Amino acid sequence: MDFKSDIVNPESEQLRLEAKLCHVWPREIWQEVTVLIAVSGGADSVALFRSLAKLKTAGPGELHVAHLNHGLRGSESAEDEEFVRNLSKTLGIHCHVGHTDVDALARSRGDGIEEAARTARYDFLTETARQIGARFVATAHTSDDQLETIIYRILRGTGISGLRGIPHFRRLNDLTTLVRPLRDVTRAEVLSYLSKLRQGYRTDSSNSDIHLMRNRIRHELLPMLTSDYHSQANESLLRLGELACEAQRVIERQVDLLWPRTISARTAGHVLLRRAPLQETEPYLVRELLIRVWREQEWPRQAMGFEQWSSLAAFFQVAPMAVEKLTMPGGIRISRTETLVDFSK
Repeated sequence: MDFKSDIVNPESEQLRLEAKLCHVWPREIWQEVTVLIAVSGGADSVALFRSLAKLKTAGPGELHVAHLNHGLRGSESAEDEEFVRNLSKTLGIHCHVGHTDVDALARSRGDGIEEAARTARYDFLTETARQIGARFVATAHTSDDQLETIIYRILRGTGISGLRGIPHFRRLNDLTTLVRPLRDVTRAEVLSYLSKLRQGYRTDSSNSDIHLMRNRIRHELLPMLTSDYHSQANESLLRLGELACEAQRVIERQVDLLWPRTISARTAGHVLLRRAPLQETEPYLVRELLIRVWREQEWPRQAMGFEQWSSLAAFFQVAPMAVEKLTMPGGIRISRTETLVDFSK
């Protein structure tokens, strides 16, 4: 069956979802290479799995599935794992399963459970991709996840970069790119797609726990915004995310110009920046350059808020300061001389 000849049929929910996926991530990009699909067993990831399995019609590339059992929900977690194994076997696709103790990881890192689970998941996906030589790792984030992420970051405090929400693509390393081909697909479209396929899926009981902020946003705040304030609130928020994405690209080009003028030396765990190029630079750009330093060095950013980034930016000012040394979260030590600022872990 020729896919392109069928996507013009507006009455086919299956083809609409697959057409949106192909618009973001055309098949010719991934048919020839190995793709690792993250599958939790929930509706979104099962829809991603089924759609990619259907669209994979040519080329030497292979599809693989990855499932991480966090062990947080006892028998439910075991049943999720069994579901993903069975679905993978039915579709003839190899399934890689990992296990982790998220509670222990959270304690060791000083993170919350949600952040520890996220860290474990991406570490597992990255390592599995390395083992099988995957060019892409595909995850099933939808436009509903994008909405929730934008709201969550607004409430927690964010800059323009955070308002972009979840990008379609992100480099995991030099060999592998993370892709979210369903980011423009709604959860309602996902459920309709699975219904057309008569495909079951797992429901995570923790998704209804309103003690978690993301669940309160999903079940309480977003419905209230559309029913009580503005019927097009979702569309407005998604448009804000796209505008923020455009603005951030302009900002990143400015940081690109500053970067070679500012970096004096850098090795793993140590960076030396020249003060002069940043002394007359807008504080926002200084903070963005510093965020890039943290990202490149893979230093922890979770505890770095506006106050911390602003304190660092002030270190590049001409005027003398009360202190000449700082220590940031994660044990990052900063000191300055007349011409340089030294960062070390």
